[in-house]
Amino acid sequence: MPLRVHDTRRRTKVEFTTLEPGKVSMYVCGVTVYDRCHLGHARCYLAFDLIHRWLEAKGYDVMYVQNFTDIDDKIIHRANETDGDWKALVDANIHAYYEDMDALNIRRADAYPRCTEYVDDMVRITQDLIDKSHAYVAEDGVYFHVESAPEKYGQLTGQSIDAVQSGAGGRVEKTGTSKRDHKDFALWKAAKPGEPTWDSPWGPGRPGWHIECTAMSLDHFDREFDIHGGGHDLRFPHHEAEIFQGECHTGHSPVVHHWLHNGFVNIDGEKMSKSLGNFWTVRDILEKVDAMVLRFALINAHYRSPIDMNEALLNDAERNYNRLLGCYVDALKARSTASPVALPHPDIASPHPLGKALGLLEKMGEGFAMAMDDDFNSREGVAKVLGMVREITRTLNATSLDDADRDAFAHYAVELLEETAGDVLGVLPAQDVALAEPEEDPRKAAIADHVEALLLQRAEAREAKDWGRADAIRDELNALGVVVTDTANGPEWDLA
Repeated sequence: MPLRVHDTRRRTKVEFTTLEPGKVSMYVCGVTVYDRCHLGHARCYLAFDLIHRWLEAKGYDVMYVQNFTDIDDKIIHRANETDGDWKALVDANIHAYYEDMDALNIRRADAYPRCTEYVDDMVRITQDLIDKSHAYVAEDGVYFHVESAPEKYGQLTGQSIDAVQSGAGGRVEKTGTSKRDHKDFALWKAAKPGEPTWDSPWGPGRPGWHIECTAMSLDHFDREFDIHGGGHDLRFPHHEAEIFQGECHTGHSPVVHHWLHNGFVNIDGEKMSKSLGNFWTVRDILEKVDAMVLRFALINAHYRSPIDMNEALLNDAERNYNRLLGCYVDALKARSTASPVALPHPDIASPHPLGKALGLLEKMGEGFAMAMDDDFNSREGVAKVLGMVREITRTLNATSLDDADRDAFAHYAVELLEETAGDVLGVLPAQDVALAEPEEDPRKAAIADHVEALLLQRAEAREAKDWGRADAIRDELNALGVVVTDTANGPEWDLA
């Protein structure tokens, strides 16, 4: 099945094609580093990490570029609230960004350009747009004149500027400027007292927001590239401004061949907002939730769909992630030789239980690939992996399986989980980390002796077919908050 992606510009799923066979050029709008990353940032960069991983799994050589906006009104304002050192603020938040993304197992991009490194390019592009009558110099800077290329407007939103201006995140230039038309947007902002500035033919100032990404993406990919990504809220005005700038500057259309946008994160049904008191930084939530549980929760939804983050979602993610991790650890421990025996042919219709199990798992693996080829449908991909977990657990615990077959099957199971849940979904730890003994939960330690004694009594009662006594012991374990799982190696227990 060929890979199909939902292209925002074309408003439909299309077959994914690349400018150069076997290679992908991908640019994703990065963070404005005035503060710590929040949950919406985590959603965005996890979404494109998943896309990055699947493209590489399909054999593409991916050149992934993600920028840092390191000069902006918000950065200047935040720096002025503290000691005024905007460069120190930027550096600290970029360092924190890497820490947060590393915790979520987000692979690094190939390049992280900063916009302040590209001011000369922005000046050059702006002058070219002026020369081509697409931009004009005003009292307070330089503006792109939207009416100079009206056919390009609304290509991502399909709406007029008046219809979507209110949802532009506060980054559309307001009235009170010297621009000719309310639709026009700033390419260069004239200097204001106390702000960092750069020289330009139009006097000292600094770049507008939109021109940054045009300069950085074109520097890395010349006049066109395969994928441009970012959050749903960046379609307007930012990405539509990039279409105006890039295509009018290069004279080439399209500059971007596939536009991809991820959905929002809501908190308990409401948009995340500091004013509502439901604003979570990545660091805040990782103090309460394991990083891989958060990653599991965020990828267990299609990247274009909105996510409603709430306690029930996180609890469900924790339960299913622990099932996956437990299955992976069991399979790792069940391997006993470096050279396992050959497994039977996978066949769902096979009368041989192991051949049938392998057939089911092979079909689930194919389903996983089909899901990811269908616009990176990680929700369906996660469902296929959890189906694998059920079948692997059942097969490993089957009493009919001899030691040699169990060993060979365990090798197969480890490889399958690492290819899907590990390499693509990014939710498996390294083998040595998975096999490391976890720190003992003090709550478990406090009741361990009592629970082990009850489990011994339960085993004796079941051996004697004293079902009433066995049920009573089960009720006592439940009252302690203990969950018992019967395995081929005996009962295992944990806290609910």
